[in-house]
Amino acid sequence: MKKRIITVFTVSAMALSIIACKNNTKENNIAQVETVAKASELSKKYTADITASSITWTGYKPTGSHTGTVNLKQGELTLKNGHIESGKFSIDMTSIKDSESNARLEKHLKSGDFFDVENHPNATFEITEISKSEGKTLISGNLTVKNITNKVTFPASVTNNGNSLTLTSDTFKIDRSKWEIKFKSKSFFTNLGDKFINDDIDLKISVTATK
Repeated sequence: MKKRIITVFTVSAMALSIIACKNNTKENNIAQVETVAKASELSKKYTADITASSITWTGYKPTGSHTGTVNLKQGELTLKNGHIESGKFSIDMTSIKDSESNARLEKHLKSGDFFDVENHPNATFEITEISKSEGKTLISGNLTVKNITNKVTFPASVTNNGNSLTLTSDTFKIDRSKWEIKFKSKSFFTNLGDKFINDDIDLKISVTATK
């Protein structure tokens, strides 16, 4: 009888431990993202002009770098009292281009080694917070790539001409390993020598939007 009580107690403790681990994992995942900013009734909506907007990327490795672009698919910003209040954007990952028109590289970037565009054709960015620092607008938001979401923050300049506005970011970095992009990443592989590709990717965003 005593042995049976001990066994029941042990099994119960193990179950509680598993539940606790699951809850902790869930909390950690939630902590990576923030609540999306909402537009108020008094805000003014601006729709992104896809042809006048651009996203430029640069990736690095020991022997050099590659630069290219990826296109916005759609997007919008809202302003209240002349200041950005909210915004959301869809990014067409199938549009990844290399500035030197390297078809082999473009195909590789679209493959499962990198962005797996067949299964994840779109990425999204949703603004969560706007703040000011040293004359710059700091934009924070949830960036979702390959169904993985992480918070990113970058400084930007915003120009509002009434019927149109332009948002231009400084060049900023994201860590691709946070989105499980593992190919030749030293965050996942220890035996790469000098054959690695940097985790950090430089991004520069320019968005023109009109009423």
